[in-house]
Amino acid sequence: MPRKSSLFTSESVSEGHPDKVCDQISDAVLDAFLENDQKLGIADDSLVNARLGCETLCTTNKIIIAGEGRGQTPLFHKHGGRAVINREMIADIARAVVKDIGYDQDGFSFHGADIEVLLHGQSPDIAMGVDAKKKKDGEQEGAGDQGMMFGFACTESEVYEKNSFMPAPIYFAHKILKVLAEKRRSRQLFDLQPDAKSQVTVQYVAGKPVGATKVVVSTQHNAETRNGRKYTPAMVKDLIADAVASALPDGWMPRKASDFLVNPTGNFVIGGPDGDCGLTGRKIIVDTYGGYAPHGGGAFSGKDPTKVDRSGAYAARYLAKNVVAAGLAERCTLQIAYAIGVADPMSLLVDLHGTGKVEEAKLEKVLAEIFPLRPTNIRRALKLNRPIYRRTAAYGHFGRAPDKDGGFSWESTDLANDLKRLF
Repeated sequence: MPRKSSLFTSESVSEGHPDKVCDQISDAVLDAFLENDQKLGIADDSLVNARLGCETLCTTNKIIIAGEGRGQTPLFHKHGGRAVINREMIADIARAVVKDIGYDQDGFSFHGADIEVLLHGQSPDIAMGVDAKKKKDGEQEGAGDQGMMFGFACTESEVYEKNSFMPAPIYFAHKILKVLAEKRRSRQLFDLQPDAKSQVTVQYVAGKPVGATKVVVSTQHNAETRNGRKYTPAMVKDLIADAVASALPDGWMPRKASDFLVNPTGNFVIGGPDGDCGLTGRKIIVDTYGGYAPHGGGAFSGKDPTKVDRSGAYAARYLAKNVVAAGLAERCTLQIAYAIGVADPMSLLVDLHGTGKVEEAKLEKVLAEIFPLRPTNIRRALKLNRPIYRRTAAYGHFGRAPDKDGGFSWESTDLANDLKRLF
């Protein structure tokens, strides 16, 4: 039975957070690889596709891009058995991302940053395990790594945000920062800068979210107003209060001034990679469920869809969301595990947290039959060969509406009717 009353807190970070700058650069490079595959006519059902594992580090006016890859692309190709890297093109991709985010500061600028590209060819030992092998049910790629992935969905936020099927704390922590970013970009909040963090503490009564007890926002800002006045935390709080309130359901904004904290350190002028070093893959809890559900440990950004850290987690979310959308449970956690080079998963677990209307063991069997969890099938069914990844690298990979071009395909509930029929 759920507790009578409890609190749960999740945080989010903006597109200008140093770690998220790195995630977006890594995914923009991946998109460029996959976009070239499209130009070559390599479709989602092809067994020949680009490979990339791209890591980015950024600090004061310095960006380092490292990792391994494979593919016939103007960015990166093999010549005489050696990887040839177009470092200038990859550096241009990174500069375009930084410019789009909005960084043109003395300590971190799209045109002033020094960019070092250290990408190299994919290890043949890894490629050998991942490349498709002929099996009795067709050619299958092996998993790009070992590990376990989790998917989660719940109904608790549906009364506030239809079809999100996400925990309320992380959903609204993301939404606050998205609203602030939109207003910064539209120049309604001209004095805000790209770096920001949010934190939302949600009160639960009998397991249902009923409101926010604490909201914390730290946002980078200009040192002075247009009139030359030095910004104080109180002034920043007044500047963003209405925007923050608009991101929350009616009645959720904390009533006490002390329960809405803005820039608690007292000042946030120096920010972004100039204030704190960023690195790809350091915000995996922000990327998923805000700590409300398990995470397998693998990061997403910069990884092509043969890497099950990413595609396996997307598939697990897809199935968990469809289980809940079909009305088979109010909460669903799904775990998959893989061994590198092996197509079939090592295990599949479904946990309905005591809210299920069907047997979990039977559901595990049905899910594995209607959606085989081999990397090749995941990639083809969710159409993951497309250049759709940079948009995922800020404000969470889950709880988003599917895009017409195939982005966030794992958020579709197109299996729900089949599951209803089968049960």
